[in-house]
Amino acid sequence: MNSLSAKNLTLGYGETIIIDNLDIEIPKGEITVFIGGNGCGKSTLLRSLARLLKPKGGTVLLDGVEMNKMKTKDIAKKLAILPQSPVSPEGLTVYELVKQGRHPHRSFIKNWSKKDEEAVNRALESTNMLHLKDRAVDSLSGGQRQRAWISLTLAQDTDIILLDEPTTYLDMTHQIEILDLLFDLNEQKGHTIVMVLHDLNLAARYAHHIVAVKDKRIYAQGKPEDIITCELVSDVFQMKCNISCDPIFGTPVCVPHGKGRLILAN
Repeated sequence: MNSLSAKNLTLGYGETIIIDNLDIEIPKGEITVFIGGNGCGKSTLLRSLARLLKPKGGTVLLDGVEMNKMKTKDIAKKLAILPQSPVSPEGLTVYELVKQGRHPHRSFIKNWSKKDEEAVNRALESTNMLHLKDRAVDSLSGGQRQRAWISLTLAQDTDIILLDEPTTYLDMTHQIEILDLLFDLNEQKGHTIVMVLHDLNLAARYAHHIVAVKDKRIYAQGKPEDIITCELVSDVFQMKCNISCDPIFGTPVCVPHGKGRLILAN
């Protein structure tokens, strides 16, 4: 199983530093979720782990090798990323979209193979999208469209999948549908999944490992039941709350003070 880590990682845009001298190691075969306030660097960190953002300092390692020394196609055989709110060309079908996931495994002289076809169909079946493969992506509902994009990452056939806010703009039902799908992929296929989520309670429910980011560094990381505390929520999100236990899953639940109104912590 492929490994992903970073050492002394510094990230930013122009003169602005977003992440400063950060070390992180992603647990293999688990679901890791990045949490933190708006603008804290969660998505920036995720993008750097996929080599979509060049570090200002430090390095990202894939299987112990510096990613900036690896070929893009070699990285794409081990790691897939689903960016936030991806857009497909108008009229592109689900099948045509998912086929793009096989690009890292092909060359100019290599024709479409039975293995490629099986990988695409397996990905569509895993996401329950096989019956929609001939539909245009832009004609799908939000939840269906997100499953189509996840199918593309699965067709890429990598151990590691990175997702930047995969539930953005989805209603509650479709958020749970997508997160259940990702949880099942981890449980059944053993994928290492890393994602950014804004909903702290959903993060605590689905993650094996949570990384809280604040002030350009990792504020805390570990199992949800170990790190999701009133103190963390106050320090990271500037919100007073109580932490209770989910009656179904036993995971931490954050209950804000103030009858639904956010009260800034002192």
